[in-house]
Amino acid sequence: MAVATQRNDTDIVSVDSMQVYRHMNVGTATPTIEEQQSVRHHLIDIVEPSDEFTVAIFQEHLASALRSIAAAHRTALLVGGTGLYPRAAIDGLDLAGSWPEIRQRLDTEAEAEGTPALHARLTEHDPVAAGRMEPTNTRRVVRALEVIEGSGQLFSSFGGGLEEYPETDVHQVGLRWPREVLASRIEQRVHLMIENGFLQEVEDLLNRQPSRTARQALGYKELIEHLEGQCSLDEAVEMTITRTRQFAVKQERWFRRDPRIQWVDIEGDPVAEVAPVIMNLLP
Repeated sequence: MAVATQRNDTDIVSVDSMQVYRHMNVGTATPTIEEQQSVRHHLIDIVEPSDEFTVAIFQEHLASALRSIAAAHRTALLVGGTGLYPRAAIDGLDLAGSWPEIRQRLDTEAEAEGTPALHARLTEHDPVAAGRMEPTNTRRVVRALEVIEGSGQLFSSFGGGLEEYPETDVHQVGLRWPREVLASRIEQRVHLMIENGFLQEVEDLLNRQPSRTARQALGYKELIEHLEGQCSLDEAVEMTITRTRQFAVKQERWFRRDPRIQWVDIEGDPVAEVAPVIMNLLP
């Protein structure tokens, strides 16, 4: 925000996999209405929680946003993101299609047999893909099997180039906190989300029949489990903190593999320390 506010020719493009959903503002830290009015944002609040949203669909929306920004002779500043979304944005990954009927059947099988059983099946068909995901990650295991069955190709054959980092005109800047500071910030943020009405947001979300993807978002998954009587609110909050910390570690490992990223080690104020770096990189 600070960079885009200082410049009059810059739009912010969210590459976050969950900020695309409407009605999920607290848990995804969606920019406020005031922030969106002060700086033009893209790919925020573009689909309903009941809609499934894939990386391939994201790429279509992104291409449209970038064409619009270029036509206006403005600069795109991509912000945030689950690991795969920035890679898809920067490197234009070749991604598989979608087969909803197959996915629905596999979801049912996962509930009946357990995700580890499906992961074992994936290991038989595509050991490379199976080795890249946790045996308990239902969404990813089901997606891999869906693609294999729907396309007739190995899931690991798609997204070619994940292990390669070609030259690009896109400048990437990563923020890096000491592990203990990051852990503390995550805990503070989760408690602040609860104070800001996160539980009520999740209650309202359930009335909108959220998709499998929306239900799996960090924090939402845990509070849904609480609302469905599977755990107490305190347990849901602690699980959210723990899983977010684990996710942060995984994300750092993901991005650390990319040699094109310029890392900034944060010592105090992240905005004050990162903004000058980005300003120097922008045209």
